[in-house]
Amino acid sequence: MNPITRAFWNRFLGDRGERAAARYLRGRGMRILRRGYRTANGEIDLIARDGDTLVFVEVKARRRGQPAEAVTLEKQRRLTLAALHFLKRYNLLEVRSRFDVVAVLWPDDDADPEIEHIRDAFDAQGRGQMFR
Repeated sequence: MNPITRAFWNRFLGDRGERAAARYLRGRGMRILRRGYRTANGEIDLIARDGDTLVFVEVKARRRGQPAEAVTLEKQRRLTLAALHFLKRYNLLEVRSRFDVVAVLWPDDDADPEIEHIRDAFDAQGRGQMFR
């Protein structure tokens, strides 16, 4: 597969995964506040509210394997900085927050995906660490 085709399919799969993750989380009582929050440090796929907790959600969608394994320490560091940016921008530094991962595994047919929600998947990483 050429790089342009691969990039298209990766983006398509990622968008599809984010929509599936948002539906899944809404079905469990979470309120989706924002999708695709971008900063110079990276992007937060979903920002949600779970009761009194602000949740920064990284969505990993794959066709095979273990999608959650793609959330590396470097990715966690970038997510931490992006979350800190959001919290500062909206004056929410005192709000309880956490990082979740939603792993979406798409089958080869058009069946519904397998979705794994990992609550409190990791702590804030690097210089941008936040208080809980």
